[in-house]
Amino acid sequence: MRARAVADAVLYEGYLLYPYRADSRKNRSRWQFGVLGPPGAAAAGLGEDSELIGQALLAPAGDPMLRITIRFLQLQHRGVRDADGRAVPESTVAGRTWLDWDEAVEQEIVLGPAPPAPGAVPIAIADGTDIEQLDDPAGGPTGSIVRTRCELHGEFELGVEPDDGLLRLTLTVRNTGTPATDQRDAATRSLIGAHIIAEVTGGEFVSLLEPPPYAAAAVDRCTHHRCFPVLAGPPGDHSLLLVSPIILYDHPEIAAQSVEPLYDATEIDEILTLRVMTMTDEEKATARATDPRAARIVDRCEAMTAEELARLHGVLRDPHADEVHPIPDIPPGVDWWEPEADTAVRPDSDAVPIAGVLVRRGSRVRLHPARRADIHDMFFDGRDARVTSVHADVEGRTHVGVVILDDPGADLHEWYGRYLYFDPDELEPLAGPDN
Repeated sequence: MRARAVADAVLYEGYLLYPYRADSRKNRSRWQFGVLGPPGAAAAGLGEDSELIGQALLAPAGDPMLRITIRFLQLQHRGVRDADGRAVPESTVAGRTWLDWDEAVEQEIVLGPAPPAPGAVPIAIADGTDIEQLDDPAGGPTGSIVRTRCELHGEFELGVEPDDGLLRLTLTVRNTGTPATDQRDAATRSLIGAHIIAEVTGGEFVSLLEPPPYAAAAVDRCTHHRCFPVLAGPPGDHSLLLVSPIILYDHPEIAAQSVEPLYDATEIDEILTLRVMTMTDEEKATARATDPRAARIVDRCEAMTAEELARLHGVLRDPHADEVHPIPDIPPGVDWWEPEADTAVRPDSDAVPIAGVLVRRGSRVRLHPARRADIHDMFFDGRDARVTSVHADVEGRTHVGVVILDDPGADLHEWYGRYLYFDPDELEPLAGPDN
């Protein structure tokens, strides 16, 4: 259930930022993540690349069995017809307004359980048309809603090969439909929000973010295209893998205080809720008319209590609450919380010894983020940087601020203090002791 909640957030990421009106430009740009367009759509500038590829490591413990679930959205157009069957931009029946709009239908393909073996399986989703009659009990004007879907064709391919006593799995989902004729056609025949959930028995998946020492070399040989696999179960569970098109950490979860999915990376519910609350009644009515999910968000925000809103403000957690750390050296008789204690450190001139080199502002270093680092930091592995400051916190830890040397915006980042921070053991000095 926990993994499914996160997978749903991935599935609808980009579907609806929050309930804008239908005439808002932001509501016209959707489907931002995990979109697998028809073959050739990316090269032609009509849509997205046609496949995602993720590699994962499986440590067998007996006879492993895999269960693969491929999930994505299929675009569905909602056309509006008046009482005479003519297409219209919108229709109001029994006090409810319907707009001509694009919706989506969830699709899920389950394969297995089966032993991990190389092979490919076709994916075929039929086209369809559904007609919903709109009736007015009071005898007013009526009409209908016509929902249409194009057929989708794809393929799931599994590659299996040994690697240092492990099995390296290559999981690929690709769109194999016919080439698109225009951008609209490409969106209509794309696999949207595509991701994979893999479950294993008789073995366990290896973390790609914090691998055990015996698997580190094999992890370094894994490659990915438009996705990244993470452990999706609760901490300690290595039986579930989520191949996600958005960046996640191992064992992700939805915050307990997030009571309604707002389809925005599961992280800024408070801001979006406050924004919904500023909408006028007319704007809310227009937003409700775009999509049932938009209507549900508006209704939930309107019904939110002060206590529920306060919980969205966030929860402060101290990951080192049970650890004891020395505080920085400060003048005798001065408590660390007093302003005078600030004079004990000078980030613009302080230095920290690394491999026999005093590293200070202006020093050049090479970045080697530790596996404990934020996933965004891993993108800077091996990059050269310039030190901007050296900081000491009240727990006795040292943090080194840097800017990336080949970043065109490095000078601007340094000007307004937007640094990247690393621990000293994540830095390699690029000069001798007089650096």
